[in-house]
Amino acid sequence: MTSSGTASPLGVGASIATDPDALLALGTPPPVETDGGATLLEWLRARRAAGPIWQDERGHYHLFRHADLLDVVADPVTYSSDTVTRPSGGAESPPPGTLLLMDPPAHRTMRRLVTKAFSARRVNDLGPRITELATELLDGISARTPEADGAVEVDLVDAFANPLPVTVIAELLGVPFTDLDRFQKWADCLLTDRMDDEKGAERLNTTILEMRDYLQGRVDIRRAEPAEDLIGTVVSAEVDGRTLTDQEAINFAALLLLAGHVTTAVLLGNTLLCLDTAPGEWAALRADPSRIPAVLEETMRLRPPFLAIERVTTAPVELCGEQLPENAVIHLWLLSANRDERVFADPDVFRPNRSETPQIAFGHGIHHCLGASLARMEGKIAMELMLERFAEVEVRRDVELWWHQDNVLGARHLPLRMLPDSRD
Repeated sequence: MTSSGTASPLGVGASIATDPDALLALGTPPPVETDGGATLLEWLRARRAAGPIWQDERGHYHLFRHADLLDVVADPVTYSSDTVTRPSGGAESPPPGTLLLMDPPAHRTMRRLVTKAFSARRVNDLGPRITELATELLDGISARTPEADGAVEVDLVDAFANPLPVTVIAELLGVPFTDLDRFQKWADCLLTDRMDDEKGAERLNTTILEMRDYLQGRVDIRRAEPAEDLIGTVVSAEVDGRTLTDQEAINFAALLLLAGHVTTAVLLGNTLLCLDTAPGEWAALRADPSRIPAVLEETMRLRPPFLAIERVTTAPVELCGEQLPENAVIHLWLLSANRDERVFADPDVFRPNRSETPQIAFGHGIHHCLGASLARMEGKIAMELMLERFAEVEVRRDVELWWHQDNVLGARHLPLRMLPDSRD
């Protein structure tokens, strides 16, 4: 994986001396992994100023402004989520039951089925267990050998931000404790390996097959031995006389593993990155933890876990003054919309308790992220416990940061210095 240096490690409020004309001449968006997103943010700023829509060298279209994104995601009839079948001319089809790639009415039926399994009550009931797991992980961090000033050094991602959500999702699905390491390995592979790399593609294909076989086994067990875990609830849920097929149940579980893991793990890392740019904010949060939800929302605005989502036109349509053909692929830049100067004052500034239009990191409309409430709960509990235990937390700027690739905005590893509260 490509690593970044520490000159501009955050991509939050960063400003670089880049010629806007040179940025606009780029045929593809600048990758995050080169500098943590700093150049990408400048490119998006230049694109928003140049116009609402842009067509790249592949013929794909890109939208950058908040209002335009909302218009597109609010119209699933004109803009399909099936980015597999339509662009391929029907040569391929999305995996059965993959909510992200489904349109109404099939999406409506599937969403109702899985919502029964992933209910607000089920998520709320997870609070005590999330607290227990987070406490155990933080105990391990606190037990590390301290430096002279009492601070401990830790990679937040490896020690806390990754294992917490993976364990929560695995337990929610009903995975035995002895299989948690396997789930962690799969989640890491799905998030970090790439199909355009020979070894990465091999690992991804192996992981997908292993996950499919494992989840099929769990589905078989729950059909024979019903239980109230998520897989058990999914395979027994019924709407309008219909239950999920094995393949639909497996794909939903796999999607939940990846999406549930990424959103929380990246949210926690990004929150610490944002707080590191705001002197005094950690102490202010310790004095008033009720502000944590506002901090999480502002973090998701500045650094949404996913850069963009995609839609495909179902017929020729005019969009932002451009004539788009049927089956045109459109990239909706969540990162850009969340920093749109037309909506947010000082959009690159970390400012909790904003009064402007809400951020759209979790999407909008019928495809609003099903796991958003779980990510927010995990983030809130994790931050409460860290604030109670540590008087100061800072990102180590003397260590090279490694960034996720492709469509994820976050640090793959995040080295921190954490100073325990002297009262503990």
